[in-house]
Amino acid sequence: MEAFVARQPIFTKRKEIFAYELLYRNNQENKFPEINGDMATTDVIINSFINIGMNELSSGKPCFINFTEKLLQLRLPTYFQPNEIVVEILETVEISQELLDICKELKCKGYQIALDDFVFNRDNPHSYSLMEYADIIKVDFRETTEQLRHTIEEISLKYNIKLLAEKIETLEEFESAVKIGYEYFQGYFFSRPIILSTRDVPEYFQNYFAIIKHLSISEPDLDYITQLIEQDLSLSYKLLKLINSPAFRPKSKINSIRQALIRLGLNELKKWLYILAIRGNITGKSEWSREIFNNSLTRAKMCELIALHKNLRKESSSYFLTGMFSLMDVLLGMEMDEVLRVMPLQENICEALKGNSNQLKDSLDLSIYIEKGNWNDVSSCCEKLQIEDEIALQYYNEAFKWSSNLMKD
Repeated sequence: MEAFVARQPIFTKRKEIFAYELLYRNNQENKFPEINGDMATTDVIINSFINIGMNELSSGKPCFINFTEKLLQLRLPTYFQPNEIVVEILETVEISQELLDICKELKCKGYQIALDDFVFNRDNPHSYSLMEYADIIKVDFRETTEQLRHTIEEISLKYNIKLLAEKIETLEEFESAVKIGYEYFQGYFFSRPIILSTRDVPEYFQNYFAIIKHLSISEPDLDYITQLIEQDLSLSYKLLKLINSPAFRPKSKINSIRQALIRLGLNELKKWLYILAIRGNITGKSEWSREIFNNSLTRAKMCELIALHKNLRKESSSYFLTGMFSLMDVLLGMEMDEVLRVMPLQENICEALKGNSNQLKDSLDLSIYIEKGNWNDVSSCCEKLQIEDEIALQYYNEAFKWSSNLMKD
């Protein structure tokens, strides 16, 4: 049975990653079926953790996992270590004495419990008892009214329960939730350009001296240097900005890092690498930006694999750059149009990054849909690209592992 895991980060108010929520899907029938949890999900969870591995999935962070009533009755959470997961109880689970007994048992064993889309039922006496075991309440900012949120916030304060703001999509929502007292935040707000104010891309890879060393040999391998730079989003961005400066501005647009290196010249590259290495600007490193880096690299590799699948080897570098720079607006806190003005990228790459439809954009969309777990859109996009759903999942899994390996210390 094929299993696939989508993960979504959960941030603190300082934009540090607190945990990941893992979303499990079953692709046994080469499609994306509606998953109702229960026994099928049990198999998906177990297979996913065995096949992929907890460390690779969560980078040492705890994982929020949704549990249905039947999964709780099966004591499935106890398959994992208490520090590995947060037991997320779905809103569909009946608040009963049996649930309270399960929660008491889990708490005694050291598990954290989160209530998903919780609605407090004052007529059910068990609701008050459940509060004694809850550590976190997730509040959906898209579906709950301000009045309902206020009720939940009062309850959480009374019982000393931490609040997690779910489906936060704007800076205003984020700041409002922080002011009210929410501790954790989940949603696509980190994908919106308005969030960040920084205008530099933090470096993560110690590639500068590796490239400098290789440039010192008698016959440097341009392909190897290209590979090292492509693995470093920050260095790639700085290289393209340098190429676009008046001293080097190309007459035609760039469609690959290799082409940029040829335009710049290896001696000039070596000089600037020394400058960047001495500067050592790694102070902007954060878990938030690290997650964006990881997503950018995953998208880049995924788009490249799609190009190769479609026998577009010559164009694969354009696909790679499209995925790689798709979150650059987020990292810089700028509109994508503004970002693209400082990078001499080929027109079709720019159009895709602006959201205009073309083959590059279709490939990027597929990667994003899988990343977010939008399975209906995945199927439609696969059909449009003439690629089987199962193959697309395999490519994404390969891309994710590739980027995760690069991000390891």
